[in-house]
Amino acid sequence: MITRIVKLSFREEEVSAFLSIFEESKSSIAAFPGQKDLTLLRDRLHHNIFFTISIWENAEALEAYRKSELFASVWSRTKALFAEKAEAWSLDELQNKSTWQ
Repeated sequence: MITRIVKLSFREEEVSAFLSIFEESKSSIAAFPGQKDLTLLRDRLHHNIFFTISIWENAEALEAYRKSELFASVWSRTKALFAEKAEAWSLDELQNKSTWQ
């Protein structure tokens, strides 16, 4: 499994446009092969900063999504709203509470 965290900073006036794009596309993203979970978070102090956390079956599934028409469409519309360049991390899980002994 791969966890992908993406930090998205939007111009204040574009926040509702981003939320609309997310609402329109979340079901398609969640249904993408190899996609296991998708969460949208918002910074409590800076309401124009969001994070997505997505869980992918493997690196191949994430890469297939990143090369898909769906990603190209969603990302091009989202990217146009940025106040700053997005930051992204792909992480391997080492431990979680359910695996502790």
